[in-house]
Amino acid sequence: MHLAAMKQATGEAVYCDDIPHYENELYLALITSTKAHAKIISIDRSQAEAAPGFVCFLSAKDVPGSNITGIRNDEQIFAEDTVTCVGHIIGAIVADTQEHAQHAAKTVKITYEELEPIITIQDAIDKQSFFLPVKKIANGDIEKGFQEADHTLEGEIYIGGQEHFYLETNCCIAVPKGEDGEMELFASTQNTTETQHLAAHALGVPANRIVVRVKRMGGGFGGKESRSVLLSTAVAVAAYRTGRPVRCMLDRDEDMLITGGRHPYLGRYKVGFKKTGQITALEVTYYANAGNSCDLSQAIIDRSLFHMDNAYRIPNIIGTGYVCKTHLPSNTAFRGFGGPQGMMVAEAWMSDVAEVCGLPPEHVRKLNMYQEGDLTHFSQKLEAFNVHRCWDECLKNSAYHERRTAIAKFNKQHRWKKRGISIIPTKFGISFTLTFLNQAGALVHVYTDGSVLLTHGGTEMGQGLHTKMVQVASKALGIPNSKIHISETSTNTVPNTSATAASASSDLNGMAIYNACQTLLQRLEPYKKSNPSGTWESWIRSAYEDRVSLSATGFYRTEGIGYDLQTYHGNSSNYFSYGVACSEVEIDCLTGDHKNLRTDIVMDVGRSLNPAIDIGQVEGAFVQGIGLFTLEELKYSPDGNLYTRGPGMYKIPAFGDIPAEFNVSLLRDCPNSKAIYSSKAVGEPPLFLSASIFYAIKDAIKSARAESGITGILRLDSPATPERIRNACVDQLTKLCPVPEPGTFKPWSIRV
Repeated sequence: MHLAAMKQATGEAVYCDDIPHYENELYLALITSTKAHAKIISIDRSQAEAAPGFVCFLSAKDVPGSNITGIRNDEQIFAEDTVTCVGHIIGAIVADTQEHAQHAAKTVKITYEELEPIITIQDAIDKQSFFLPVKKIANGDIEKGFQEADHTLEGEIYIGGQEHFYLETNCCIAVPKGEDGEMELFASTQNTTETQHLAAHALGVPANRIVVRVKRMGGGFGGKESRSVLLSTAVAVAAYRTGRPVRCMLDRDEDMLITGGRHPYLGRYKVGFKKTGQITALEVTYYANAGNSCDLSQAIIDRSLFHMDNAYRIPNIIGTGYVCKTHLPSNTAFRGFGGPQGMMVAEAWMSDVAEVCGLPPEHVRKLNMYQEGDLTHFSQKLEAFNVHRCWDECLKNSAYHERRTAIAKFNKQHRWKKRGISIIPTKFGISFTLTFLNQAGALVHVYTDGSVLLTHGGTEMGQGLHTKMVQVASKALGIPNSKIHISETSTNTVPNTSATAASASSDLNGMAIYNACQTLLQRLEPYKKSNPSGTWESWIRSAYEDRVSLSATGFYRTEGIGYDLQTYHGNSSNYFSYGVACSEVEIDCLTGDHKNLRTDIVMDVGRSLNPAIDIGQVEGAFVQGIGLFTLEELKYSPDGNLYTRGPGMYKIPAFGDIPAEFNVSLLRDCPNSKAIYSSKAVGEPPLFLSASIFYAIKDAIKSARAESGITGILRLDSPATPERIRNACVDQLTKLCPVPEPGTFKPWSIRV
């Protein structure tokens, strides 16, 4: 079982904010912009300075090093002259308690000169506001492909953003050490190295003066890969300026306002196909709303382009990706990293093709699937392509065809309740898009009592990484799990780590640990040979008395990957994870509500390191995807102010949204030669499978529309909220409420 499961369930698990308070500790509260785009005219902090417990006010001029920060150095720790989103950090108040700091921060008055903001994707398109370069992948002869087609259709789909909604909001404690600029940061971050580097840059000291420590996080999902530094860097500056420990944990509304989420996407497509449903050509354009800084958006749009095929072979294809620069908080990594958006567009045109051809969607999907040995649109050969195995097993497990017949019968008998079913595949590439990030280190200490202290570059955010790494070391060394312990992740034990992201952490850190263990085993080999009946403890004792080092570092770099987007050459992924899901839903045509009746998933995770954890990851990713595609809707005012800042306005999945019957199985006998102990990554790949819920809803809506005499292609944007479902079920009631023409009214909320 997950090693920390009992502690997490009982509340004994220690998170960042659970660390006991230091003597003389201070608290920091952020001051953020209320305007999306404006010049800062003046800042009046007089009331804050007179507030109880006030210690100091921080702004850009108080940063001892550089105020420039961010992945692309296009951000500021504290805004100096201009704010570029609602929630842009302008300054901070440091006080003796949280209550005093937050109270004082609210009294700071800022005068602005407002500028015209760019909020939506359409605004960015109209004003050509993009982060460059524009990305593109092409293969085949697109003109020839469209000429060979019997039919050509065009369409678009909007895919809304998503809030990470980790249980633990961003948190950091900075402790100055009093000499040589040393500082210790306890942070809730997926990226210890980036946190270290940006804090050092802000303080004007070398990275070796900063130690970042992470015990565990209460969830991350990508939201703490790069955006956690917004808080940790500000807290580090405060600790430097005051010479005292400083703590800050964001309230939920602050976290949702400031830190960004999944990129909203607009996907436009033109697809050519035969009357049999065979795809001959595809042209896709993606527009991603990045917000006010580039952050990881270029890499995210890259992954969308790498996944614009999902699991389908398209002989002639061209994809273009635009990263829209707008005046929203910078959007960032989120489980799937652009892959779900890319594949969602693929399934949109795939369902359109089936509709035009008058063929069952499952038939058209199966017809166009890759085969073993095929080349992707980015020229990577598919080896051990297990989608067909997953597909056939899922069809069988779900009794798909029998249930399809039963659903048709149900729909004939019910006017205002309709059921739908859908089966969707996924192919997800595993590795960081940036080649140099595909590396990891480990440090293994063996103590004289035989116990082992294990350290690696990955962070634990509830996904069970530490548990799997203990298992890897246990198998490599041939000792029980109980002898191995992981204390924390820290930059002073394993340096230069990649973020715990891209689903690659078990692969990378597992191999680094294995490498370190092999070094130790080589050192112990003479003592095992001389005393074959001895115990682990006796071999360790003999090696120690013989003055043999019982500490080893390990390192791993993934070979054979690296893709050149200019020449379209190379391997973008080390391997692919595959899966198939079949889902059945029931919608209420009068309210737009829906029930998730049953889901069957077959997932290829290679030879699982821990089947229980992997099944839990599949279930968790799927439910998070249910939120993305059916429930979670970020609402913004026309001037860029986020309305949905907490669970009262933002609906995340609850118990009732889990399919009433939920069956997850792992594909058997599918070892993966390219990862530790033949395993495969599992964190991100299953998320897109919840699109099966979305397309089952669409299937049910089509049945409702057919009873109203409406046929043909249905555009359904994501998420499929009750409002969208109700309005799509066109009947005599919806006709009483016509949608006014755009431009004739000012909406209270807009689609960004």
